[in-house]
Amino acid sequence: MIKFAGLLKYIHIHPLLWVVAGLAIMTAHFIELSLFLLIIFVHEMGHVGAASFFSWRIKKVVLLPFGGVAEMEEHGNRPLKEEVIVILSGPLQHLWMMGLAYILFQLSLMSEGIFLLFIQYNLMILLFNLLPIWPLDGGKLIFLWMSLYHAFPDAHRKVMQISVGSITVFIMLTLFLSPLNLNIWVVITFLLFSLYHEWKQSRYVFIRFLLERYYGKNHSFRTLKPLIVKEEEMVIHVLEKFRRGYKHPIIIEKDGKEKGSLDENELLHAYFTEKIVTARIGDLLYMY
Repeated sequence: MIKFAGLLKYIHIHPLLWVVAGLAIMTAHFIELSLFLLIIFVHEMGHVGAASFFSWRIKKVVLLPFGGVAEMEEHGNRPLKEEVIVILSGPLQHLWMMGLAYILFQLSLMSEGIFLLFIQYNLMILLFNLLPIWPLDGGKLIFLWMSLYHAFPDAHRKVMQISVGSITVFIMLTLFLSPLNLNIWVVITFLLFSLYHEWKQSRYVFIRFLLERYYGKNHSFRTLKPLIVKEEEMVIHVLEKFRRGYKHPIIIEKDGKEKGSLDENELLHAYFTEKIVTARIGDLLYMY
């Protein structure tokens, strides 16, 4: 209980939420808003609770009028199993909430109207969050799945492409089924802005991934995956082949024969500390 209370310090309420709350009171929709925010709060605390269990660096949790966002100071170097658990810990909260609501309804401790509304909101938030769109939980799961088979920047680019395709379909369905629903359009606008921001920051996201790999504690990388490269390849192009969850010995070849090898830390040191950003990978063999 004490640890849970400590997690509350990460909660931030967006100023617009207070405006929406005031409007809800004025229009007699405060109960509906309260149920919605309760579900969002529990969902986000599921993420934060799991992240805290694995000693992740939690930045903040922002409650918005239409959802919530849990921000972590982790940059793609945590074990994939941990990331899956943290991501799924949000959607899983809806299962016990709906189960508890059903028990309370059967015990006549919850009215039928509140029960149906609570179930509706839970299902709506659960299914929406599993859409393959960044930064929803479904989009983050797609990112992890892509990371199993692709280098970090490739996986990031592919999840952006999938997200754009998915939100395009979502917009088309909205135009067909509910074109005048203002709430949906607000959410779509938020998703489009988040996608655009993530795409604009893609290079920064990648460099942050490499920096944490260089300076962070990556003792969890137990699997070696050698990268076989040609000596004329640029250092940055080799770094762009790095994948999540693997330690990379760099095997340098010339004319099909091994010329030498480097540890990935030597490559990261050359790039970040020695500022060797335009050299070929073969040139580093004479330095280490």
